[in-house]
Amino acid sequence: MKKQYDIIVVGAGPAGSMAARYAAEKGVSVLMLEKDRDVGYPVRCGEAISKAGVEEFIPIDEKWIAATISRFGFVAPNGNEVFINFGDAGFVLERRLFDYALAQSAAEAGVEILTRAYVYGLIIEDDIVKGVKYEYRGEQHEVYAKVVIAADGVESRVGRWAGLKTHIDFRDMEAAVQVTAANIPIDQNTLYFYFGKDVAPNGYFWVFPKGNNKANIGLGVSGITGKKRSALSYLNDFMEKHYPNAPILTSIAGGVPCSITLDKISAPGIMLVGDAARQVNPLSGGGIASGMIGGSIAGTIAGDAIKNNNLTHILTYDKAWGDRLGKRHEIFNRIKNGIYNFSDEKFNLIAQSFLKVPEEKRGLGNLFVTALMNQPSLLVDVAKVFLVK
Repeated sequence: MKKQYDIIVVGAGPAGSMAARYAAEKGVSVLMLEKDRDVGYPVRCGEAISKAGVEEFIPIDEKWIAATISRFGFVAPNGNEVFINFGDAGFVLERRLFDYALAQSAAEAGVEILTRAYVYGLIIEDDIVKGVKYEYRGEQHEVYAKVVIAADGVESRVGRWAGLKTHIDFRDMEAAVQVTAANIPIDQNTLYFYFGKDVAPNGYFWVFPKGNNKANIGLGVSGITGKKRSALSYLNDFMEKHYPNAPILTSIAGGVPCSITLDKISAPGIMLVGDAARQVNPLSGGGIASGMIGGSIAGTIAGDAIKNNNLTHILTYDKAWGDRLGKRHEIFNRIKNGIYNFSDEKFNLIAQSFLKVPEEKRGLGNLFVTALMNQPSLLVDVAKVFLVK
């Protein structure tokens, strides 16, 4: 490896790969370091994404699509089901293959990639990040860069080492657990969401199809709930009730940062993307598409900063992200706080009311309007993101 690159990206998830690719497309030298042996491993994700979220960044390839999604199912605590048809709107991915494809697209743009490279520190001179220290095959190395982009997940040690405040309140960190199970007889074109105190208090439970009667089945609950009762116990109860004999193929658990973006996601020599920057949608907990968007913005700005020999340009990243998605995420966060505290009776009434809406007229916008009918300030937020074109 060289001793000097224009840009170093730490982490080869979707946000990191897009940051690396978009920077390299500006004609600068980029090194991407991944601590695990394989890009895309381990998978810690429900794997659902909108079609538009994919198409913005990579041509669709059937090999990394497990299921094509055209319906959303809302299941109330009393068992009432409400379905919303979207058309050809989204996918459940095979994340290992998808992440691999994103990293390959970065490589094709000229990015050098090194796996099993464990970053253990930063090179900081005069309070400016100048590079990273990493271990590879038992040997320690230092490599310099004009910009370091941290895509190292919610823990983001890289951001913390750079002096950015990456701490998240436990109340905003959802405890999540998921299994991939076989022999699950559900519609393979529908994402199912369950609500209520018995399945996922202060959160939601999901069943996402993975093709061939497989499904990702899991939940996320608030940190407060998770301290009282484990997310795993809710998952076990659900599986015992609905799918007691389903073979479990994989199990994962972790924290999902369902909060607004960090106050600062750039500083001299450093930028944060994806989970490291808290770019997850706080309402859904989904972070694939928003992470790729954050990565693409950061990579473009970093590349321009180097090409124009103006490294202070990376400090415009915070505003660029805010204008694209950050401000929208603040609205989603307010909606989340309004919805996740609903009682079971409220969820049942929402489903009952929405069942009266003709199926062809149902949409997420009017579902949220129905849910928040008695909360006028949140209805304004709903209008901003779902109704105003």
